[in-house]
Amino acid sequence: MMTKKLIRLLVGALCIVGFQVGAMAQDRGTKEEAKALADAAVAHVNKVGPEQAFKDFTVDKVNWSKKDLYVFAYNLKGDCTANGGNASFVGKNLLDLKDQNGKPLIKEFIQTASSTGKGWVEYEWPHPQTKKVEGKTSYVEKLANYEGLVGVGAYR
Repeated sequence: MMTKKLIRLLVGALCIVGFQVGAMAQDRGTKEEAKALADAAVAHVNKVGPEQAFKDFTVDKVNWSKKDLYVFAYNLKGDCTANGGNASFVGKNLLDLKDQNGKPLIKEFIQTASSTGKGWVEYEWPHPQTKKVEGKTSYVEKLANYEGLVGVGAYR
């Protein structure tokens, strides 16, 4: 009798864990979704101007954060002008920010956007939901009407 109860409890617990892991997996954005959100962010900057767009990217989670994807923006000096994942970054110069392996993250964003206009940068970054450091790739694009870039990253 006790064994059947224990088995039911274990099966129930495993179902709950499986559901949560499945839901979490669905909350992950893809590279394609990251690029699409970055493209939409560039269009938004062109439409409403950089100042308003940067505010929107930071505070309007409904339109500018999808799953675990969010828009960020930097000027070419390394000042964070928008960050939908961590508003405390906004207004800070993060040019020397490095990932867990010492990669100069913002410098890489600026170099990629400046040299090719747009592209992907790979690095390690804490996942906002799990807090674990994971591989991430961000699509960055230089803005035509601002000396800076926007980007969106997806965890690999």
